[in-house]
Amino acid sequence: MSIMSKTAIAAALLVVASPAAAELELSFYLGTQAVTDSTASGTLPNGTAFNRSVDWEGKALDNPYYYGGRAMWWTNNDLGFGVEGTHTKAYASAGDRAALGVSRLEFTDGHNIFTANVMKRYPDAFGGSRFTPYAGAGIGIAMPHVDIQVIGASNRTYDYEVTGLAVRGIAGMKYELSENWSLFGEYQIVWSDNDVTINADPGVPGQADGKLRTDLLTHAVNIGISYNF
Repeated sequence: MSIMSKTAIAAALLVVASPAAAELELSFYLGTQAVTDSTASGTLPNGTAFNRSVDWEGKALDNPYYYGGRAMWWTNNDLGFGVEGTHTKAYASAGDRAALGVSRLEFTDGHNIFTANVMKRYPDAFGGSRFTPYAGAGIGIAMPHVDIQVIGASNRTYDYEVTGLAVRGIAGMKYELSENWSLFGEYQIVWSDNDVTINADPGVPGQADGKLRTDLLTHAVNIGISYNF
């Protein structure tokens, strides 16, 4: 069974497991996002092996922008179950691209993370005020849009790939504007395992696909709005 299938089943089970859901909450957010340096290793289609620490950039405020959304089913005991998708980004620096032998190396449309989440909120933490802290975690998949151009190749790897496991952590604060609307701010950390295929050059007979493997760790500060019903 594929990683995507397992994640879909897990998300469905989370929803089914909460039949006593008191409310549904839909949230959308924008924010700033950074990516920690990581080691990229593998082999280019031309046979060149590499193993190098890569300086990644998030460029959250450049188009295409960083954003995300989630749906949470909150139970009467303030435990929530749901799903979340985030459009993160990662660009390799010019120096790292040159050292690896590529003119493009980025996940910018984007480095998409999809998780099934479990969260807990604390509405009485501040004595009945409009502020409600919350925290949670999720597990799912990374599905980046891979954009890699090997120097000298006649083609470009430019497609979505399911590259591996992803894990999300969340901590935030919500402010109630009305019975249905809220503003929130939060911190998110996301780790993903990425096993990427680099397409072979069709102009070189017998050339095999290359591989790039790296773990990505992103940090984000989000501001968003929620609607619950």
